[in-house]
Amino acid sequence: MKVLVAVKRVVDYNVKVRVKADNSGVDLANVKMSMNPFCEIAVEEAVRLKEKGVASEIVVVSIGPTAAQEQLRTALALGADRAVLVESSDELNSLAVAKLLKAVVDKEQPQLVILGKQAIDSDNNQTGQMLGALTGYAQGTFASKVEVAGDKVNVTREIDGGLQTVALSLPAIVTTDLRLNEPRYASLPNIMKAKKKPLETLTPDALGVTTTSTVKTLKVEAPAARSAGIKVKSVAELVEKLKNEAKVI
Repeated sequence: MKVLVAVKRVVDYNVKVRVKADNSGVDLANVKMSMNPFCEIAVEEAVRLKEKGVASEIVVVSIGPTAAQEQLRTALALGADRAVLVESSDELNSLAVAKLLKAVVDKEQPQLVILGKQAIDSDNNQTGQMLGALTGYAQGTFASKVEVAGDKVNVTREIDGGLQTVALSLPAIVTTDLRLNEPRYASLPNIMKAKKKPLETLTPDALGVTTTSTVKTLKVEAPAARSAGIKVKSVAELVEKLKNEAKVI
């Protein structure tokens, strides 16, 4: 079974994000970039499926600038077999990304596609669902457990009321949640081996996909600074402040 895993290059989650002076976006100058944490979980799950003998090949794909090769090499060091970079310097929305991934899915014909449920930069949580709609594949989102049995994959989903298990017919799309697994660290020997693994570079034009965005970012603002807390002397004073100052009751 071939597994396709989508990964995204994002600002490292340990970095304190700064907004540009003109509020046009986030300042990425001299900022550490990493693989999206949810994508790391997706790669780990694919590698575990290969270790169990379920998956025969893992292909990782990323859409972004040339520098995204760094994240693909990381995925290769973690256990993926080969990588595909759809090179684009444009700021792509979720639908454009889903269309590009659909073109890669048509080219690669994987039986299982695994994505992180969302990226920590845009936080949209849309690409997996849009890809499911474009491909017509069954989809299981917010997965906390994945089990492949024959021509089906059983996905335990995290929902508001608890857990829900769905049986999907392959080919299928799965988006990963935090509790699915704990990603491993790449060893130095595997990092060296990853440099020799194949990495194919494509363009949106070569895939026949138009990436013109239908979404325009008007303004990006940093969250307002929190005001200092205060101490109250009694429950009555607390209620009074919650009612008249905070206006939450």
